[in-house]
Amino acid sequence: MSNDLSQARVSYERGALDDGAVAAEPYKQFGTWFDAAVAAELFEPYAMTVATVGSDGQPSARIVLLRGWDERGFVFFTNYESQKGHDLSHLPRAALLFYWAPLERQIRIEGGVERLADVDSDTYFAQRPRGHRLSAWASRQSSVVPDRAHLEAAMSAYEERFADTDVPRPDYWGGYRVTANRFEFWQGRPNRVHDRIRYRRAVAADDWFIERLSP
Repeated sequence: MSNDLSQARVSYERGALDDGAVAAEPYKQFGTWFDAAVAAELFEPYAMTVATVGSDGQPSARIVLLRGWDERGFVFFTNYESQKGHDLSHLPRAALLFYWAPLERQIRIEGGVERLADVDSDTYFAQRPRGHRLSAWASRQSSVVPDRAHLEAAMSAYEERFADTDVPRPDYWGGYRVTANRFEFWQGRPNRVHDRIRYRRAVAADDWFIERLSP
């Protein structure tokens, strides 16, 4: 099999993003595109890349599931002791990326990050399937384990521990909200002359600057 991908390319033909057609504020534009992704029945349209930076300056990225959004920001949940948890303790900023290939669209979001209140994390945790709640106890996310059997044994131990009771939220597990100050909406176009519309929050204001970027 050849590793030469120099001729692997597609032509983007599915849409356009006109300056005069975008919403005045980015959350409304996000909602329009997100609803379109859901209507298109894409696989997990709420999956997003979350990029963070560690104390050593090394950037790191992984796929996380969006669990809620509004004008306050974008919410996801994880283990606070995971790599991304440690990264966010060091530098509470993140970049998000949604990529919806069938629609030839992506959305980039950047901003600060804050932990959710415990009560909000408790509410979400209680809604999770029981097995997912048990795995939050069994998995010390991002830590080294000797083998798969170790994880399965941990799951069995917590199944026994909580056999006759509800599974509470571990204090090392909870939610984060990315408070966005920059959005970019990207629509693929022919000949790589893509549409890129950026929203930047005005300093000390709730207004947004809208500008077109060169592809």
